[in-house]
Amino acid sequence: MKIQHNFIAIEGNIGAGKTTLCKMIQRDFNCQLILEQFTDNPFLPFFYEDPERYAFQVELFFMSERHKQLQTELGQNELFSDFKISDYYFIKTLLFASNNLKGEEYRLFARLFNVLNTTFPEPDLLVYLYRSVDNLLANIQHRGRAYEQNIKASYLEDIQKAYLQYFRGNPHIPILIIDIENSQFWNKEEEYKGILSLINQTYSKGIHSLSLEEEIKKGAINR
Repeated sequence: MKIQHNFIAIEGNIGAGKTTLCKMIQRDFNCQLILEQFTDNPFLPFFYEDPERYAFQVELFFMSERHKQLQTELGQNELFSDFKISDYYFIKTLLFASNNLKGEEYRLFARLFNVLNTTFPEPDLLVYLYRSVDNLLANIQHRGRAYEQNIKASYLEDIQKAYLQYFRGNPHIPILIIDIENSQFWNKEEEYKGILSLINQTYSKGIHSLSLEEEIKKGAINR
């Protein structure tokens, strides 16, 4: 299989499996891998303990680091890479901020974001890995990052809503929402290949929602 897209952004809520998927694709294909450096944010552990106090510091740091990384990674073409894949899209910055910041803090943040966002190309395909909040919480608990263990279901629900609302209001790029509820594609070859097959199809601009389980059941996935 040869991936037909030049730039793929994999998005999803916390614990959806986006980084794992990107690493697997990089393992199996000749691509440039862009991974968010989230563990470097010194404010993140404090934010999960006291969100209201540390929200602006967390979001500003994330925006600065994401912008710096994407400016470097997307501005260069690796000679021997066939395509680029990232485990986040810059719009994530504004979506999380809209959930975490209020009033003047958010308005100031949004103005800064809009200036920085004009410098980036849009992905050929934006993929959103969808899982229910219960499924996300189970994955978060399983991977055991100490600073994530206090994340509440309501917070994940708000993030999910922010993404879906953004997708509905931005039909100018191809957006593929894949329901991977209960999928452990890192352990199940059929599911991993199914996701690859769905990603490697051509989609028109707008939202396309598919269930991995249903696509496999009806034999619609190319193996």
